[in-house]
Amino acid sequence: MPEHLSSAPLASAPLSGIRVVEIATFVAAPAAGALLADLGAEVIKMEVPDGELIRHTRPRHNGFGSDFDGSPQFEMENRGKQSLTLDLKNPAARRALVKVIGGADVVLTNMLPGRCRRFGIDPETLRKERPELIYASLTGYGTRGDEADSPSFDYAALWARTGMMDLTRDPGSVPGFLRPGVGDHSAALSLVCGILAALRVRDAGGEGQVIDVSLLQTGLYLQGNDLSQTLATGNPAPMHDRTAPRNPLWNHYATGDDRWVMLVMIESPRYWAAFTRAIDRPDLEHDPRFTGPVERYRQNRELVKILDEVFGAFTLDQWEAKLATHSVIWAPVRRLDETRDDPQVRAMGYFRTVDHPDLGVFETVGPPLQMSGHAMPANTPAPALGADSVAVLRAAGLGEEELAAALARWDASPEEKNGKAEA
Repeated sequence: MPEHLSSAPLASAPLSGIRVVEIATFVAAPAAGALLADLGAEVIKMEVPDGELIRHTRPRHNGFGSDFDGSPQFEMENRGKQSLTLDLKNPAARRALVKVIGGADVVLTNMLPGRCRRFGIDPETLRKERPELIYASLTGYGTRGDEADSPSFDYAALWARTGMMDLTRDPGSVPGFLRPGVGDHSAALSLVCGILAALRVRDAGGEGQVIDVSLLQTGLYLQGNDLSQTLATGNPAPMHDRTAPRNPLWNHYATGDDRWVMLVMIESPRYWAAFTRAIDRPDLEHDPRFTGPVERYRQNRELVKILDEVFGAFTLDQWEAKLATHSVIWAPVRRLDETRDDPQVRAMGYFRTVDHPDLGVFETVGPPLQMSGHAMPANTPAPALGADSVAVLRAAGLGEEELAAALARWDASPEEKNGKAEA
């Protein structure tokens, strides 16, 4: 076992004995591979000889400090994997990859379908001889239709295309610019769900499955609450107007120190009395303007003005102390540096400490689940580029000459560069 995996408790892990070959870059599919590794699978990540782009990116956030000479994002999305570098323009490398896949249970890729076919690693080709193989594909727009081979990222296919970016703003403002990786991680969970279901089918005596997850489909699912209503009624979803919300107890308010609190009392009749006491305004409980949800909706602008004044009278820290003693649903709007030190986050152990051979000790985000019978690996840094290439290829049965040929960069002739090398 490679040294960088030695701390993972694979023997008792749910996916112990499952081998995954990941042919993927950026976030969504690699994040799925990381979760499978957390659950005990052996994940072999194939990269180009120079490594994928995010391996070489450096922190945008000042909080990491200028001396962190690594990619926190790459470390998070590729924890616990092995690294195999191949130049797939090289026919010997393609043959070697097929041999590695021959010993795998799962292929996980976000390579475009047409490119997979050119390289001979499409599901039809690979599963012709091995119908038990599970093939999980992540694309921008799906594997059928005119845009099956269109490249994309979550900002385009998931946020913009589905209407979510349009709705994530106040009326009259520009579309919301959402944070990177959120949609990708949602798609990763769908990939893992499909892979686990396919493993279950195969264990029950069935064949492998082809799993198709797209960023577009993920965005539609994430939009399901609003989109299902549009599909049923034909009407577009209304934007949230902070000054005139449907439910003023489901809204955000500025505090006296220019911070924010988020109220989420969807069942407002249940919480109204307690809320009025929590904000020291018991007079509002029986105010005829606000006695029920219909009245609060009809007088929403007036109630929001009152609550703006109420919350603006104290700082966020003061509101945390006040609201903590009442049974109301709310949360402070945190900055990331505050989230890092959140006592509840720390109590649950949602971050993990990585002891990296080159980068030293640092924290990263852990997997989004915990299991009573399986301790998630604690110290599983992402692999160095190509660290396991020789071992992986030898294990696949390559001799020394084949190995040298497979690991060579492809210096194609002009004719080969025009397409013959990929034929």
